[in-house]
Amino acid sequence: MANSFTHTFTAGPEHIDVMGHVNNAVWVQWMEAIATTHWERDAAPAHVAAYAWVVTRHEIDYKGNVRQGDQVLAETFIPEGPKGARFDRRVDFRAIAADGTPGKVIVSARTTWAMIELATGRLSRIPAEVAAPFLPPEA
Repeated sequence: MANSFTHTFTAGPEHIDVMGHVNNAVWVQWMEAIATTHWERDAAPAHVAAYAWVVTRHEIDYKGNVRQGDQVLAETFIPEGPKGARFDRRVDFRAIAADGTPGKVIVSARTTWAMIELATGRLSRIPAEVAAPFLPPEA
């Protein structure tokens, strides 16, 4: 997918809950980690220095789980343009099979993020030049 970003996560012992699989809170931490890395990689350095992002909503569908030592391929992307100070970001996690190929989506999330102007600490409408590196190409 254009303007997407991928990262592989490995489930360590610190990620595992009493059920023997990755804890729900860890999935949220991984969603934040990939979003932050994507922002820092693709945004202009001046934008990274001027703005921060806060979560206003998470919507997560759990369709499977992984156990200690398992790997998942996470893919994040912005499905549509911003709405004022907010935009939605998707993250899909696919279990990686023993042969190294990603399988079906086992966790899918949609998170609404709001942009904060660091100089004022206030919400800020997302300028087109800030959003551009993350948006899908126009059809």
